[in-house]
Amino acid sequence: MSVPTFRIARRALVTTGIALAAATLAVVVPVMLAGPASAHVRVDPGGDGTATPGSYALLTFRVPNESATASTVKVTVDLPTDTPFTSVSIEPVPGWTAHVATAPLPEPVEVHGTSVTEAPASITWTADDEASAIHDGELRRFVVSAGPVPDVDHVLLPATQTYSDGTVVAWDEPTGADGAEPEHPAPVLAIAAPADDAAPADDAAGGNEPTVATPNATQDATPGATSGSASGSASGSASGSAEASTSGWGAGLGAAGLGLGLVGAVTGVAALARAGRRDTASGQRDTAPGQRDTAPGQGTPAQDAPTPPVPGGDA
Repeated sequence: MSVPTFRIARRALVTTGIALAAATLAVVVPVMLAGPASAHVRVDPGGDGTATPGSYALLTFRVPNESATASTVKVTVDLPTDTPFTSVSIEPVPGWTAHVATAPLPEPVEVHGTSVTEAPASITWTADDEASAIHDGELRRFVVSAGPVPDVDHVLLPATQTYSDGTVVAWDEPTGADGAEPEHPAPVLAIAAPADDAAPADDAAGGNEPTVATPNATQDATPGATSGSASGSASGSASGSAEASTSGWGAGLGAAGLGLGLVGAVTGVAALARAGRRDTASGQRDTAPGQRDTAPGQGTPAQDAPTPPVPGGDA
């Protein structure tokens, strides 16, 4: 007996669903596996991702831990001296101590009519203890107000990440001319050209110019030191465990896609199983009429026997 056309179409639809689910898994799984590899040290100026020349930018350095066996205990960011930030302020991070080092400038620069001959050259954050370090699957956010932003296209801010086992990773490679990201890219601050009628922006941290860093200035980031500690807590240890190194959106989208792929596969298999049960039941119903057709030939005695005459009916 031939299979009805609607059954063939249904089976084809189920098979297509399973194939689509398999294709989704094939795309999503590599993305999830590749996610952690792109979690490098980054700098984020907020807003549209660019800073404005002449302004004081609030820079957030995002530092994920990329070792499964060691924790990050120290982070250093190098600041430019050819196009310097003459003023730097640090937002305290609980459990970490920040140190700003200054250095002589190759050439003096004018800031608000004053000749500046030295400027901040590097910022180093050091974990106070192992509990405060950045562990596997965590990141920390280190916030800096820096300015005035130089009038250039971009600024490289090389970073050095030190692990508890002594490993040191230098994030200092510039992006090549082809745009391909190197193995250890340096954080890059993009700078937008200001509008012709735009005035220099106020300090991103609160409208006032930050305090100029002094040589060997050290800021101890303890939980109760200043009102900034509460903000540091939100951007430091408390947020580190909440934001995994994969960060992010890549891992989140990958997990969602993997879940949808699994649901599609399970749904397809279940639909195929139901289709098989319907086909079996339909085949059993098709044989039932043939069995019922044999009943009339096997008539019962009550149906085949002649009707007896009624007594006295001929009188």
